[in-house]
Amino acid sequence: MADQIPLYPVRSAAAAAANRKRAAYYSAAGPRPGADRHSRYQLEDESAHLDEMPLMMSEEGFENEESDYHTLPRARIMQRKRGLEWFVCDGWKFLCTSCCGWLINICRRKKELKARTVWLGCPEKCEEKHPRNSIKNQKYNVFTFIPGVLYEQFKFFLNLYFLVISCSQFVPALKIGYLYTYWAPLGFVLAVTMTREAIDEFRRFQRDKEVNSQLYSKLTVRGKVQVKSSDIQVGDLIIVEKNQRIPSDMVFLRTSEKAGSCFIRTDQLDGETDWKLKVAVSCTQRLPALGVGLLDLELNRLTKALFLALVALSIVMVTLQGFVGPWYRNLFRFLLLFSYIIPISLRVNLDMGKAVYGWMMMKDENIPGTVVRTSTIPEELGRLVYLLTDKTGTLTQNEMIFKRLHLGTVSYGADTMDEIQSHVRDSYSQMQSQAGGNNTGSTPLRKAQSSAPKVRKSVSSRIHEAVKAIVLCHNVTPVYESRAGVTEETEFAEADQDFSDENRTYQASSPDEVALVQWTESVGLTLVSRDLTSMQLKTPSGQVLSFCILQLFPFTSESKRMGVIVRDESTAEITFYMKGADVAMSPIVQYNDWLEEECGNMAREGLRTLVVAKKALTEEQYQDFESRYTQAKLSMHDRSLKVAAVVESLEREMELLCLTGVEDQLQADVRPTLEMLRNAGIKIWMLTGDKLETATCIAKSSHLVSRTQDIHIFRQVTSRGEAHLELNAFRRKHDCALVISGDSLEVCLKYYEHEFVELACQCPAVVCCRCSPTQKARIVTLLQQHTGRRTCAIGDGGNDVSMIQAADCGIGIEGKEGKQASLAADFSITQFRHIGRLLMVHGRNSYKRSAALGQFVMHRGLIISTMQAVFSSVFYFASIPLYQGFLMVGYATIYTMFPVFSLVLDQDVKPEMAMLYPELYKDLTKGRSLSFKTFLIWVLISIYQGGILMYGALVLFESEFVHVVAISFTALILTELLMVALTVRTWHWLMVVAEFLSLGCYVSSLAFLNEYFGIGRVSFGAFLDVAFITTVTFLWKVSAITVVSCLPLYVLKYLRRKLSPPSYCKLAS
Repeated sequence: MADQIPLYPVRSAAAAAANRKRAAYYSAAGPRPGADRHSRYQLEDESAHLDEMPLMMSEEGFENEESDYHTLPRARIMQRKRGLEWFVCDGWKFLCTSCCGWLINICRRKKELKARTVWLGCPEKCEEKHPRNSIKNQKYNVFTFIPGVLYEQFKFFLNLYFLVISCSQFVPALKIGYLYTYWAPLGFVLAVTMTREAIDEFRRFQRDKEVNSQLYSKLTVRGKVQVKSSDIQVGDLIIVEKNQRIPSDMVFLRTSEKAGSCFIRTDQLDGETDWKLKVAVSCTQRLPALGVGLLDLELNRLTKALFLALVALSIVMVTLQGFVGPWYRNLFRFLLLFSYIIPISLRVNLDMGKAVYGWMMMKDENIPGTVVRTSTIPEELGRLVYLLTDKTGTLTQNEMIFKRLHLGTVSYGADTMDEIQSHVRDSYSQMQSQAGGNNTGSTPLRKAQSSAPKVRKSVSSRIHEAVKAIVLCHNVTPVYESRAGVTEETEFAEADQDFSDENRTYQASSPDEVALVQWTESVGLTLVSRDLTSMQLKTPSGQVLSFCILQLFPFTSESKRMGVIVRDESTAEITFYMKGADVAMSPIVQYNDWLEEECGNMAREGLRTLVVAKKALTEEQYQDFESRYTQAKLSMHDRSLKVAAVVESLEREMELLCLTGVEDQLQADVRPTLEMLRNAGIKIWMLTGDKLETATCIAKSSHLVSRTQDIHIFRQVTSRGEAHLELNAFRRKHDCALVISGDSLEVCLKYYEHEFVELACQCPAVVCCRCSPTQKARIVTLLQQHTGRRTCAIGDGGNDVSMIQAADCGIGIEGKEGKQASLAADFSITQFRHIGRLLMVHGRNSYKRSAALGQFVMHRGLIISTMQAVFSSVFYFASIPLYQGFLMVGYATIYTMFPVFSLVLDQDVKPEMAMLYPELYKDLTKGRSLSFKTFLIWVLISIYQGGILMYGALVLFESEFVHVVAISFTALILTELLMVALTVRTWHWLMVVAEFLSLGCYVSSLAFLNEYFGIGRVSFGAFLDVAFITTVTFLWKVSAITVVSCLPLYVLKYLRRKLSPPSYCKLAS
């Protein structure tokens, strides 16, 4: 086969094609010749006029029934400043802006597109270098991993601060302890972070390798060879087999079909799973951005506040010291002594906690197949306010199912389809018997049914005509598989095809039409063959009916209908069939009193309706139409208008046959999931590339828009004036969902971005149809900028990648449309319904646990810094450390780490309760679990407990002052363990183990840490007397100090739960 294809260079002029496309766009959208000058001046006048009339954002003026232009207040026109006053006030701004804009334009000057030569089958001859055809979702490479991770860590104030503190210990005058006291925790934090990033990076590498290693057949002069997807080069001839993914942007050269056609699916590009006859549009995938959660940013701000407190406390200590001696050195030593106010273990605890949350998500049996691809933002799932979702493949399966047939007086549903099948079978059996009796096949059906009862005859004939119209009026092509083992040339393919019913599949550009034809097959009338000029149908008895296609009028978004003129070869009858949307068909069909009402009923059920009609034509009528139609198509001026006028001459007083209802099958449990998200306070926006009618139907059927809510369909606008009026009309509506097209959205955002977003955010639901991938990402960005709330985007196709990566949290569904969205997302799920548990349970728990863990770690550093401040005050503000060496390292690690970290297992309510009451999620969006208020409460607790512990040790053990370190440190450890118990809301057996394990580690280490229980570096003899700490006096005094520091907090917690319990306490009780 290779030697049959000549390998010639192909020249492609990308710039010329772009210019032609741009010229076609402007010529199609622009004014007619002769009206150019008038339209341009009119547009300028209109824009200038609208500048004086701001969009009204208040209720005033709507009481008047005049037009919006008269009711809108006029803005004052400020006189332009001239001369020196203008330059001083505004001129310098104008000049600076102009200069900056000029520099930016120079820097962003686009590269000129030039024609290039592509050698087919010989990529090595290409002079230009092209990038590899490989997918890469990795953030780092071998050289950038360590610098990149270090930069991401030290850009946070917390880690940068501790790096400076650790480096200061190399200066002898500033050294106040052992080097490992500072460098060991910092090294541990960096080691944990690098390990986690390395694991995530390795997983991304494995997923990319799996996709890039898929094999394809490459055509060379030596025949076919197997090549990996990543090794495909520009100019290669690739053979794509049936049901195989297209590996790159490709030019369609040849197919095995004799007609040269090929059905492809563009689901990885635009999300549509229906078959198309067009070549897919190229799509690029951006590298994933590094996500930083809002909680990390909030903790970073709190860390800066702690640093200011640290500096202030150090200055106070030096001031009270009287600035004696080298006070600046004492100031820096105080900064080092109180450095534990900012705990270095905060980052490592949070990072390890996030890893645990991700592990819990992936191990949850209720959401199997969930993958956490970005382990740095699990708590973002607990603070979402806006959920932006795709439609096709996300909310729906894009599998159409025929649900209802309405004939005006009778309606057939899923449970009565057998009656239709019986009517069709009886009709054709009677027609065949009548034809056999007359020895002719041209007897009309109405004659064949003369012996039937009148009612039966009427219903049967109407059903027969409706089914016949549905099976003839479409663009569906039946396709048959080739026999096994047949892979050779096209000429023999048709003879080797199997035309049995089991081997037949239907392909069309619309899944609705496929559903209709499949339904007619189920009731007995089957489409068995179709080409450009004919169709063959098979009746329930096996008889084949042939029809000649005389004219075909395809569906367009403007006409919203399609038609076909066919001739029955057995009767020579010519019939014009048409189907379309109710708004387009209502003026065409004969008068009736049921169509509008039934269309509304089906739409409320979420069904996609089509009106079917017919008109019988005589031979003379058709010949007259054909001559006029051919003449219109040959016209040189206004061809489309003349053609439409000729077709409309037939579309008059057509006989209404039936109304069909097709349902786009939803994903499992979509309705209860959307209801749950809505009750949780999450506003849902559906962004889809589908047409407006389809998007509206799905919004209703999925209960994205509740039955009690009205829907405002934003009128198509093309200018600033139209957008101005339509926005004011929309503002009159209250508590209604918004449906808007992508073109109208673009116009509104161009002139009234802030006003539109403000109005749209007030809607309970928003549906944006005909959205491009770029528009989807822009909507996400606008919501983030204008509201400051957290956004989540969910999709399953390649067209959703930009939206997913622009959101604060991206979720990809791995399904029929490939893995592009799944690979680019932060979280990957297998079904839309899993998002409910992912947010209500795991997202909520992750946020509350991280907030509690972060604040407790800060409390742990604040309490020991308070004790240090009290101790220094007692020793005349000397910069002497209270605890040295291993005590400081052990305090943040083995003595308290396990109980504190066990907070990642805490939960306020059971998962079932969180799913049953999604209103609990609404409280989290306000950020009350981690705020300056809760932070100040923990600061006050730390100051109180630190003061009690230190003053209590000094007062109760005044005679044993040499043991003050052992006494205060023991009370400190016990207090921290009790505070963990106070914070826990639901006990886990691992929490109990962690408490006793930490206490056992501290008690057992007392015998080995004798040298660390001294004050400063001066030896006072035996620092730790084992006999002393085993006495009853020591035990009860330490216990008394601990009780005084913790008991008031337990009492306050008990009173708060009794007098003002939080919502989860009410449910738990």
